[in-house]
Amino acid sequence: MEEKPQDNSSQLSQEGAEELLRSLIYKEGTWVDWGKACLQLQKAGYNSQTIFEKTGFQASQQNLIIVAAQVYDSLVKAGVSEETLSYYRGPKSDVLYELRILNQEQRAAAAQLAQEKKLEFDSAKEVAKAIQEFSRFSQIPAGFTNDPGDAVAYQYWKRARQKKDLQERARLIAQALKFARSESAREAIEKLLSDFTAAPSRTAPLIPIYRLEAEEEIARIIPVVGTLPLTRQDLETISPVQLREPFRIAHLAKDGSVVPLPGWQAVLKAEDPVAILCNSDRLPTPLPGKAEDVLVVVDRQATQWDVNSYFLIEREGQLTFQWFEEAPDILLLGQVVLVLRPKKILDENNIIEPWQMDD
Repeated sequence: MEEKPQDNSSQLSQEGAEELLRSLIYKEGTWVDWGKACLQLQKAGYNSQTIFEKTGFQASQQNLIIVAAQVYDSLVKAGVSEETLSYYRGPKSDVLYELRILNQEQRAAAAQLAQEKKLEFDSAKEVAKAIQEFSRFSQIPAGFTNDPGDAVAYQYWKRARQKKDLQERARLIAQALKFARSESAREAIEKLLSDFTAAPSRTAPLIPIYRLEAEEEIARIIPVVGTLPLTRQDLETISPVQLREPFRIAHLAKDGSVVPLPGWQAVLKAEDPVAILCNSDRLPTPLPGKAEDVLVVVDRQATQWDVNSYFLIEREGQLTFQWFEEAPDILLLGQVVLVLRPKKILDENNIIEPWQMDD
């Protein structure tokens, strides 16, 4: 079954799409043309899998040439020579792809450097990273300049200074001299040939990484309707919370209150949950112990009667909760998912301070 392109704001006629697909099948033009064609098709609603099935361009290859073509266009805008543009058309898409992390001016300089040194994509990746890191310095290191060659040379010089192994040190010095453009940079690098003192290196600290392992660890944000007494209009004015995965980032359509609840199965299963605050004595079945404030979660999408569930209904213009032995002839506004009682904390300081024990 042939997949139809998804509806998209980018207008492309069927004839135009067929022409682009045909040009990709026969690989007409250069990889720059292919990248632009893939981008046009994707903007028109063709996903990468459909393009692959029709043209043989794999999704990873589509991404590479689309990004590289955008880098190529930035070189054109930067005014690089036709010689450089021709060099990258022939084909060097993988090299230009690695320059994507740089701005337009840096891309032009890095592209010319990569052309001059006849770099492949792996070396181009190191060059791009070196130029990006060098640009972040508030003050240019002594002896070096803003030239992209000096920026790359500096990174090799820095690494060479930290090496005690003479063979590895010599290799890095040779790499630094290969890229150095200014005389001052070459002098700084050549000093390492006579200075064998290894500068202490600092190891970057470990990044504090955590992974959510269980659903219970991911809170669900639920909009709060308010505190009883409430009306049906109060319930209907609450918009559902829009969640964006994978971290369930919540977006509220308008101002309002929300409550975070643990990712219990009952909470996660609810399709359109809202929370209502009330006193426990307003529940259809009394809770043991003295009356206290509770939070009732109601799923507005669950409106089919179930003998084992409580429901939210409207009675005399106000919302209330009720259980029905048989299917009722009144409108069910939602099913009660759970009733949450507040946590009992004997000493609130215990949750923010470490325990202290007497000797």
